[in-house]
Amino acid sequence: MAKSMATKNIATDQTAYWRQEDAQHHVHPFTEHHALTKLGVRIITKAEGTYLYDSDNTKILDAFSGLWCVNIGYGRKELAEAAYNQMLELPYYNTFFKTATPPAIELSKILCDLLPNHLNHVFYGCSGSDANDTIVHIIRHYWNLKKKPNKKIIISRINGYHGSTLVGASLGGMSYMHETVDLPLPGFVHIMQPYWYGLGSDQDPHSFGLHAASMLEKKILDLGPENVAAFIGEPIQGAGGGNYSTR
Repeated sequence: MAKSMATKNIATDQTAYWRQEDAQHHVHPFTEHHALTKLGVRIITKAEGTYLYDSDNTKILDAFSGLWCVNIGYGRKELAEAAYNQMLELPYYNTFFKTATPPAIELSKILCDLLPNHLNHVFYGCSGSDANDTIVHIIRHYWNLKKKPNKKIIISRINGYHGSTLVGASLGGMSYMHETVDLPLPGFVHIMQPYWYGLGSDQDPHSFGLHAASMLEKKILDLGPENVAAFIGEPIQGAGGGNYSTR
C-alpha cells in the first residue's frame, strides 16, 4: 500500500510540474489560455490501439482518433519500423531542384491507383490548411493562364471548416475565426450550410437538400459566373453539424 501511494504521489507531482510548464511556455490552438490554466491540461503520455493514457495512468478511449487522423490506431510497430528504416536511409530531401525520392514516387503511384482515372497526379502538403492554401494558388493560377483574371471568387459554406491559416479560415465559414482577425480575405464568400437538423426541420430532408443546393446556383448568378473561380465543400460538414455534440 505504501509503495502504491508513493507511486501515485510521484505521478501527481509530475502532472503538476507538466501543467505548470505548459501554462508558462506552451501555446495551444483554439484556446482561451487563462481559463485553461485554471482548469489544468490533461497530460497524454502514451497510447495503444484505440486507447490513450494520461499522466495519472487513466485509460481513455480515443473516439476522436487523434484529430480524425489516427485512422489505424496507435502502437503499430510496422509503421514505426518503416519510419525508422527510412530515417536512417534518407530522412528528407526536397523536390524543388529537379529531384525526387523513391517513397514520394511510389506513394504517388499507389494513391493514383486508388483514385478515379482522371485524378492521376499528387502534390504533397504538410497539413490540411497548407493543402487548401495550395488549392487556392492553383485555382487562381489556372484562371490567369486561361486569360480570365476576374474569375477569383471562391464560394464555400457557412460553418464549413477548411483550415486555420488566413486563406484556410477564409475558405471556411466559421464566424468566430473571422471576427478575431478580420476575415474573410477578399474573394471568399459563403452560402448557407445544408444543416437540416438545425435549419430545415420544417421541410422534409430531400426538399431541404435541394433548397440548400440551389443556394450555390443563386450565389453564382448573383456574383456573375464570369467572376466565380470555384466552389469548395466538405462531403460531410464536421464543424457544421457532424460534431456539434462535441462542442
